[in-house]
Amino acid sequence: MFPKIKRKRTREIHVGKVFLGGTHPIRVQSMTNTDTRDIKATLEQIQRLAEAGCEIVRVAIPDERAVKALKEIIRESPIPVIADLHFDTSLGEKAVESGISGLRINPGTFKNKKRLDSLIKACKEQGVCVRIGINAGSLEGEILKKYKTPSPKAMVESALKWVNYIVDKFAYYNLKVSLKSSNWWDTVKAYEEFSKKSDFPLHIGVTEAGGLIPGTIKNTMAVSYLLLKGIGDTIRVSLTADPVEEVYVAYEILKNLGLRTLHPDIIACPTCGRCEIDLMKLY
Repeated sequence: MFPKIKRKRTREIHVGKVFLGGTHPIRVQSMTNTDTRDIKATLEQIQRLAEAGCEIVRVAIPDERAVKALKEIIRESPIPVIADLHFDTSLGEKAVESGISGLRINPGTFKNKKRLDSLIKACKEQGVCVRIGINAGSLEGEILKKYKTPSPKAMVESALKWVNYIVDKFAYYNLKVSLKSSNWWDTVKAYEEFSKKSDFPLHIGVTEAGGLIPGTIKNTMAVSYLLLKGIGDTIRVSLTADPVEEVYVAYEILKNLGLRTLHPDIIACPTCGRCEIDLMKLY
């Protein structure tokens, strides 16, 4: 038996050939932790992620060399590639030219907001999905001044401001949104509030959640809470660990909520003194 979950109907969008929102399955994402400039290592990790069930992958683009590596990475990647952008919008435009399927922007890290305009135009021209990634640790100064603290309401105001700006000025709708904090409760409160006010798809998870065990617990609490309320269209279980573990944990959450099944449910005893075989090896 699984809980009956009525998912909120959000806009249908796409990241490359992967569709999400609407009636599509909840998609599982991860992010490489290799140096993007090391094309071989990055592609090897993306292949491992894809084999584990990852459907969309994000890579960092800290400089020009990383952006130059994107073309080959995109060409060889078995799944759509999202570029993770901070600070320098020119890198984002070059990433769009390289053929990325998605771009994650954190508005709080851009000092000159006007430079975002040409980047959004480029994304619209190429059909690149834009994720407005609001992070409690890097909210805009004017928002922090108003709320005094990076509260859930502050994150929601920031997200709505940028969604409305892009929609009103550019009539562009291939957007998704995330509102993340390292505190799981602040995270879910932000997502709940935003979900009441917008129908854009939500990418859910807890940022800077920590290592394998504490990070799994934080993410499971937040992601399960949201999914039980029908909120969430893509997931990343952020862990300070091998990114493949993020994919495994994400599918375990989905499986135990009856939302998606990729692997069988293995029932195993906790190996007390009566166990006479190496059950851990079999597991």
